[in-house]
Amino acid sequence: MIKVSIDAMGGDNAPGEIVLGAITALKKLEDLQITLCGREDEILSSLQGLDYPTNRVEIRNAEEIISGDDDPGLSIRKKRESSMVKALQMVRENEADAVLSAGNTGAFMAGGLLFLGRLSGISRPALLTPMPGFKGSAVLFLDVGANMDARPDQLVQYAFMGRIYAQQVMDYPEPRIGLLNVGMEPNKGNNQVRKAYNLLQDHLPGFCGNVEGTEVFYNIADVVVCDGFVGNIFLKTAEGLSRTILNFFKQEINSKLRYKIGAILLRPVFHNLRDKIDDSGYGGAPLLGVNGLCIKCHGSSKARSIEQALYRQVYPFVSNNVINQLRDTMESLEGKINGGQDD
Repeated sequence: MIKVSIDAMGGDNAPGEIVLGAITALKKLEDLQITLCGREDEILSSLQGLDYPTNRVEIRNAEEIISGDDDPGLSIRKKRESSMVKALQMVRENEADAVLSAGNTGAFMAGGLLFLGRLSGISRPALLTPMPGFKGSAVLFLDVGANMDARPDQLVQYAFMGRIYAQQVMDYPEPRIGLLNVGMEPNKGNNQVRKAYNLLQDHLPGFCGNVEGTEVFYNIADVVVCDGFVGNIFLKTAEGLSRTILNFFKQEINSKLRYKIGAILLRPVFHNLRDKIDDSGYGGAPLLGVNGLCIKCHGSSKARSIEQALYRQVYPFVSNNVINQLRDTMESLEGKINGGQDD
């Protein structure tokens, strides 16, 4: 049985959408068991009218909530009776195999480190998110915001973790790993990126060189690596642009009758585009490098995002014992890639 603790009070649409998504996933996966952490009366209210296997659903009462406005480091230490802390503690105490939250991102990352610790061989964890690939499957992108700076050896750690995730969760047999840069040539980029390029070339199977931002969505690589500062800006720019384009189409189509008629003919194209750029397709971003699986869902997540995160990320990760593969690989690398560190 795969056990998952869920922060039922985290996110803009908690607990209703969180609970609904978890129950939907539960119906798809017969060996999934969930614990909903949060205010019991509100969770029970959200469960009313839902048909679900009661023997695979537990509620763990937690009266406190870590809100999006709370200080991440302070709240994770002070609010020990919060739904997020209770969910994280279940993984630490081996009561759950994974934890999922749509709550405060900074607090969740801080909690992952505080309660679970880092894997041996990992100096900093990374957030991974699938990005749309318009000439193939999704492109895995990390780090998208766990750490603003990254040394060359840490970028190599991200690359190895992304490679394992691509193989075991996304079913990419021989993933190609690229380094996000301002040009394709090996000598491009700042000092950190150039050093990382040399380390990746020497140590990483499947390294395919530098990838420019314009090429990310065209499946030049299956995994793209960068530091969290660059990655977070890239991610939010891509999300903002995709929403703007979709909203522009909606407004323009509704402005004239002939556009509406044309849109009917193009409806399959618009649906395909929407599905490609819909960030709920994979549900969330795993925090790789901590000693356990932490899945961070978007703060605005609705039921489908929660369902997909459990179905497409948590379930294969735990089923394939990815945490042990990450642990073994990173331990074997320890000491081999330190040559890229700055003094």
